[in-house]
Amino acid sequence: MTPGALLLVEAAAAVAILILLIVWVRLSPFIALILVSLGLALVAGIPAGAIVKGFEAGVGGALGHIALVVGLGTILGKMMIESGGADRIADTVISAFGPHRADWAAMTIALIVGLPVFFEVGFVLLVPLILVVVSRLHQHPLRLGLPMAAGLSVVHAMVPPHPAAMLATEAYHADIGLTVLLAIIVGVPTAAIAGPLYARLIIPRMGQAMPPPMSRERTPPASPPGFGITVATLLIPIMLMLVGSAGSSLHPFLQFIGSPVVALLTAVLASYWTLGLARGMSLDTIQRFTNECLAPTAMITLVVGVGAGFGRILTDSGASAAIVAVAGQWHVPVLILAWLIAAVIRIATGSATVAMATAAGIVAPIAAVSTVRPELLVIATGAGSVVFSHVNDGGFWLMKEYFGMTVLDTVRSWTVCETIISVTALSIVLALSLLL
Repeated sequence: MTPGALLLVEAAAAVAILILLIVWVRLSPFIALILVSLGLALVAGIPAGAIVKGFEAGVGGALGHIALVVGLGTILGKMMIESGGADRIADTVISAFGPHRADWAAMTIALIVGLPVFFEVGFVLLVPLILVVVSRLHQHPLRLGLPMAAGLSVVHAMVPPHPAAMLATEAYHADIGLTVLLAIIVGVPTAAIAGPLYARLIIPRMGQAMPPPMSRERTPPASPPGFGITVATLLIPIMLMLVGSAGSSLHPFLQFIGSPVVALLTAVLASYWTLGLARGMSLDTIQRFTNECLAPTAMITLVVGVGAGFGRILTDSGASAAIVAVAGQWHVPVLILAWLIAAVIRIATGSATVAMATAAGIVAPIAAVSTVRPELLVIATGAGSVVFSHVNDGGFWLMKEYFGMTVLDTVRSWTVCETIISVTALSIVLALSLLL
């Protein structure tokens, strides 16, 4: 067996052992991820002195972003719930769309909110609202949660100005305006199939979900904030990130205020007034709410971090490079090749951004001599970058922990949802390539 093939077998065995430890042994995902990551590193031949350092670098790289985003987003969500603002939005959404179409509303909101923000940012902003609505409708959390996540995932992977999509647009020399237009044409039906339609199909087959206590519906106060001020507070980070994205080339300060951390911090401070002090809350009450909501996010944040550490070990061991080498030898149409390379890197590393960026670099020389529209290549690459989200993907653990699911139910819902997004988007892109 060649060294590359051996690495692929070792990586596959590591993922299988990880699932076994979590599902059958009932070991904490946090502990299981650490054990399997270190074990794979030893078996793959990474020098012992570099194993822990590499793993810590992977964990630290993820937590440097995700910990602040999850923490600040959770505080903003807590203020919306405790003030009654989330209930106000829930009432408005239910009355506007009707209880039977609330899942379509969740998808639509996610497609809009997700345009300027990372998946994780949009997720922590919207999940408190989703959980309040499903609680009021007495439905399974994934009835709205899966459409919301599908909408966010679609725009994160396929639509500029998201960083990976922008990088692919530049690598393929695609027109950004046409890329956005085609991505929306592909993304809307894709999100509909993977979100509301698939959720209605799978939820009757799902087990009971137990969201964290801080996410459950509470009795709203007597004088909640209005719909307008609540939505305006929620939109603060989105608008700031739009300004940062559009104005980063004009002034560094615009890029600073548009960063996810600064934008969310601004929204949290604003919520202390608009949803707190202005509604009669005391500073002591606001501090108590802030401290209460952070505790349940600790395990979520740690699991996401060690999941990234596992992805780093897969990369350092050479498994990712072996996958790329195999994929590069496939003789297939360029659209499918871009999708395949992004897909195998995604499965190996757990990162849609890494998968899309790496695949674009590999396919760009081929794209330069291809007759396929480069805009469709961007979307095909993005579609491949979200396939089969599993235990080395931070989004997998966000879905599992925030919606209180088992690993198996997370695979049946979220992993399949991501794969539907990937395959459906590729199918639409292939159809469009016959017309354009």
